[in-house]
Amino acid sequence: MYKRILLAYDGSAPGQQALLDSREIAQWSQAELTLVAVMPLPITAIGPEGGVYDEQVEASERERYQTILDTGVRKLAGAGLSARGEVVVGDPVQEIARTAGRIKADLIVVGHKHLDGWAARWWRGSVSKTLIEHAPCSVLVVITR
Repeated sequence: MYKRILLAYDGSAPGQQALLDSREIAQWSQAELTLVAVMPLPITAIGPEGGVYDEQVEASERERYQTILDTGVRKLAGAGLSARGEVVVGDPVQEIARTAGRIKADLIVVGHKHLDGWAARWWRGSVSKTLIEHAPCSVLVVITR
């Protein structure tokens, strides 16, 4: 049975569906819920060869991601569940797996939207597919179309 569930949450439609599914699982198993939002490293492009770290961009982006998390936590609280949220910075797969290991999660829940074209799938890659290879626990991929 799942006692600690980590939800990779970004506020998107697949993320919203993952939130609903993790809520149901948490209610059924009486699990602790942790929502994590992974913010990319705030780099401002200065040309095709590189970029520069920008503290102001990081502060505003961190605030935006925290607002998304707070909304998700409120939705879970409205369903009578206790949840906490955390913003982390870096590669989504690495940070989700690292956070799951740190909190000793039994289950990671992540949303996934099928992409129509092969080019879109190739260009974007799949966090959920790669996460399965790196996760320290089970992964539930909630699919939306």
